[in-house]
Amino acid sequence: MKLACAPAVKSGLSKQLSIVNETKPGVKKLAIGQYDGGLEKDNEKRGSVVSGEAAEILALDHSVHTERPIGDWSLHSFEIGRPLGKGKFGRVYMARTKKEPHYIIALKTLYKSEIVESKVEKQVRREIEIQTNLRHPNILRLYGYFHDEKRIFLMLEFAGKGELYKQLNKNGRFSERRSARYIDQMADALQYLHSKHVIHRDIKPENLLLGINGELKIGDFGWSVHAPSNRRKTLCGTLDYLPPEMVLGKEHSEKVDLWALGVLTYEFLCGNPPFEDLNGYNATYKRIAKVDLHVPSSVSAEAKDLIERLLVFEPEKRLPLSEVLTHPWIVKYRSSAKLSKGEAA
Repeated sequence: MKLACAPAVKSGLSKQLSIVNETKPGVKKLAIGQYDGGLEKDNEKRGSVVSGEAAEILALDHSVHTERPIGDWSLHSFEIGRPLGKGKFGRVYMARTKKEPHYIIALKTLYKSEIVESKVEKQVRREIEIQTNLRHPNILRLYGYFHDEKRIFLMLEFAGKGELYKQLNKNGRFSERRSARYIDQMADALQYLHSKHVIHRDIKPENLLLGINGELKIGDFGWSVHAPSNRRKTLCGTLDYLPPEMVLGKEHSEKVDLWALGVLTYEFLCGNPPFEDLNGYNATYKRIAKVDLHVPSSVSAEAKDLIERLLVFEPEKRLPLSEVLTHPWIVKYRSSAKLSKGEAA
């Protein structure tokens, strides 16, 4: 792999991507922050070189694996800034391309040996392949990827306002206006995913980010699956967001995302998931299996109607996304041009 990004910045990336470009008129130069040396420190004590079939699966380089290559990239192509977070298999940093035009991205590292130890190399490759091909304003873009001996690097869209989960924790809950606008964006993004035969399967606040203008971005595709048959039977996702069919070990379809959308709506408005039970996992499982749902009186009748029409035991009876997008509660707040002062993300 070449160490210079050379003409790829202009000939590939700029043609394909809508990304923070500091050379565009009116775009304020962003401070990428102080680099803490974490990539080098990690690489000294973390991970090992993989071989055989696993090495082939994880030899991920966008410059050769796609019909529209974006050129040769390496770690030397970027100026690394502040850490944005830590994942199971590595860190995420804010980064800027060294050559003009100076693009801002989030650079995510994954250690190959740790992926192999967790026996998820095919899943990780699938996640990367799925996300690379998605184009929606409310889905975090994966612009490209490259690898070295021990690591895979993902060039991700920089979500300027960070993790939605932190906003929810800070606020306790969101207003109906803010919640409705987020759910509107979520429903549109999920409709797009389902049209591509992609089931997300792990919708939750921790997997959502906020863009530079406060727009919602679906960010994690670790449990996503491209399922043209739309029938799956794998238990995955997060307990509080699992639908009855998954809890009961039955086959599931893209309708699991409708259930999760209902759980998300409830959590935005109430500050906690609807089936959470402090008595433990088994108690939560039972509540989900029975759809033991109690919507507090503080929630408006319109929002309650949407929640109750999504959190339905039988998957086929859940409100379709097309009807979520035309639901009175959603339409009511969509007409507002901007979030009122104090509600902006």
